Amino acid sequence: MSAHVPAEHPLLVVIDPAARAADGESVRIARDVLCAGAASVKIAFPESAAEAEHLLAHRGRRHPVLLGDDAALVRTLQALRREGDPRGSALSVVPIGPRSALARELGVPVQVPAAARAVLDGVQRELGLLRDDSGGIVLGTLSLPYGIPLAHTAAHWWTPVEKTARSLVRTLTAPVAVNGSPPPRRQRLRVEADGVLLADLDEPVHEVSVRPAPGTAEICVRRTPEATQLRTRARTITVSGRDFRYRADSAVTGPVRTRTWTLEPSAWRLTVPR
Repeated sequence: MSAHVPAEHPLLVVIDPAARAADGESVRIARDVLCAGAASVKIAFPESAAEAEHLLAHRGRRHPVLLGDDAALVRTLQALRREGDPRGSALSVVPIGPRSALARELGVPVQVPAAARAVLDGVQRELGLLRDDSGGIVLGTLSLPYGIPLAHTAAHWWTPVEKTARSLVRTLTAPVAVNGSPPPRRQRLRVEADGVLLADLDEPVHEVSVRPAPGTAEICVRRTPEATQLRTRARTITVSGRDFRYRADSAVTGPVRTRTWTLEPSAWRLTVPR
């Protein structure tokens, strides 16, 4: 389901400090497009997580627009969800920063001018997400074993700009190994979907991936790189094993011994092109 975003709707544009540090010119372009096309725009430069959450909680009728990367998108949605709006959290994003694969996967244009124009004349698409039993969320893809650790040195938006820039450099030049060892290829995991056993500890798995979908989550299990994927759909998935890590969108989490994810359908709304 989708709904039109009224052109006269006032905007709160929240600019992630990591986006300013990574690509100030793209931030300027996005601001110019939004300010030229919207009836009322308030620009915010939060320097801490608490300040950003305060701005979002007191935005009034203003529609939140994030200028930032995938990590900032997840954090912003978590802040909006803490408000407990029964209508679901609504958000627009202009992807700026080193990691914007999630926004592109969800239908947001990767080009900054096109993404900013979509904020002004796009539609709001209802999307689901996966919520885990520790409070984390997955908007795009959950995968394990964890693969290449993209997020171990990722910058937080409350990090001072100078530290953010240095962190981005470390991230882009970091090796793919963790603690001197390559990522694991197969792991013994117990995987259950709505109580149905898909994999057990007696046979290692090469890959498990989960994606939110309308009504249910799409689950794929592959035991070896050459094996055919086992595909199914479910509302909940529980994974257990010995100290496993997983990737939730671009962030790597763990080690944990068990985790359960539950699908929340139509949990939020994202502005995308018509």
